[in-house]
Amino acid sequence: MSWFKITLIRSGIGMTERQNNVLKALGLRHRMKTVYHPVSPDTAGMIMKVKELLTVSEVDKPLTQAEIHAKRQPPKGYYVEKQGVVREDIEGS
Repeated sequence: MSWFKITLIRSGIGMTERQNNVLKALGLRHRMKTVYHPVSPDTAGMIMKVKELLTVSEVDKPLTQAEIHAKRQPPKGYYVEKQGVVREDIEGS
């Protein structure tokens, strides 16, 4: 089963009440919020009404909020090549 991955990119401020109601029906209340809906003609119609505000892609399975958050983490910027040796036998240092 396919899913729509829908992300609200632009705010609904200044849009008509009807368009804001569509955003609420999709579950999009804040910018950069991502929701998943099953692919259906009803969902596609709602997406078309507010297409200027969204990015949409089709995925095989929805991700949980924790998985979405983990994917958004930046790389550390470093990696450990080799662990150092801890020497406890040094006296008087």
